[in-house]
This record gives sequence, C-alpha cells and structure tokens, in this order.
Amino acid sequence: MSINFNKNHNINCSYREHLNGHRTCLLWFTGLSGSGKSTIAGLVEEKLHAMGKRTYLLDGDNVRHGLNGDLGFSDADRFENIRRIGELARLFVDAGMITLAAFISPFRVDRNNVRELMGEGDFIEVFIDTPLATCEQRDPKGLYHRARNGEIKHFTGIDSAYEPPEAPELRIVNDGIQPHESAEQVIRHLQANGYLGQ
Repeated sequence: MSINFNKNHNINCSYREHLNGHRTCLLWFTGLSGSGKSTIAGLVEEKLHAMGKRTYLLDGDNVRHGLNGDLGFSDADRFENIRRIGELARLFVDAGMITLAAFISPFRVDRNNVRELMGEGDFIEVFIDTPLATCEQRDPKGLYHRARNGEIKHFTGIDSAYEPPEAPELRIVNDGIQPHESAEQVIRHLQANGYLGQ
C-alpha cells in the first residue's frame, strides 16, 4: 500500500489502485550504461500496457532534457538528479501508475533514499547486471570509447564508481539472453507478488 503523503485530499492512492484493478509500484531499473535497462524497461511497459495496466516510464530522454536539464554529471549533480526523479516517481506512484524508472543511479545511498520515499513494498529494485565488457561492446552511442579517450569525465564504470545493489528485489543477468526474456522475468515477478491484480 502506497504512502498517503497528501492527507488533505479525499481521493488517495488506494482509491486509484481499486479503480485500476492493480497495485501501484516503482520499478527502479539500475545498471551500467549499455546494460540494457532502458530497453528492458520499455519492453516491460509495453507488456503491461497490453495487459491493460496503467504505466509511465521515466528515463533520461524525458527527464534529463527537461526537469533536470540544468544538471551535469558531477557526483553532486548525480545525487540531485536521482533525488528529483525519486520525488517525481513518488507522485506517479501516488497517481496509481506502475512507474518504471531506468537510470544508471550508480550510488546505493541515492537508490536507498528513493526507496525510503515509497510505501512498504512499493519500491522494486531491478538490477540489470551486465558485465562491463559486454556494455563496452554494445556501446550504442560511443560513450565508452569517448570516456576511454578522456573525452568524457566522470563516466560510470570508467572513472566514476558504480555500486551494485546488495539485495535487489530482482537481479537480471543480461548477458547472452534476449531483452524480451529479461522483460518476462520482471512481469513474472510482478505477477508472483500480487502487483497485477486478477
């Protein structure tokens, strides 16, 4: 059950969940650049939409260029980026959405801060565990190549740390499997834990 942080309104998240016919939650996809988290999150949203579930996907394309367009990639800016996304995601969850957030979010403390914003059971950490070598081989935007050449500073996995989750709700080893197989693991987790209703 989601936290009711807006006690002045008569309609709260429980009403929205009842109307939707499914629980609300935040699926937080974390992993290195090139790990496949945005692709997998997008496929999960497509599958949920086909099942008639209310969803919204937050990623760099719709957050970094708008709400967080004033932020860079220093540790302080990364912290503020995730803090704002966490607050935004909390509103979407309160609105009754199965909310998907796909961000590198390299620091455990930042991810845990978002977890603490959510109600009990509303935060599902999905660790897309892809080896760095595989991420570098994919490198669809050439970012690793540029980072290795010193053109990009503070690049996660190269000269900035990535702290993997210690106890994620779901760990997907995304190496040697197809993205739709990874997405199916997320759907099965939601079904097994009662998030999708009847």
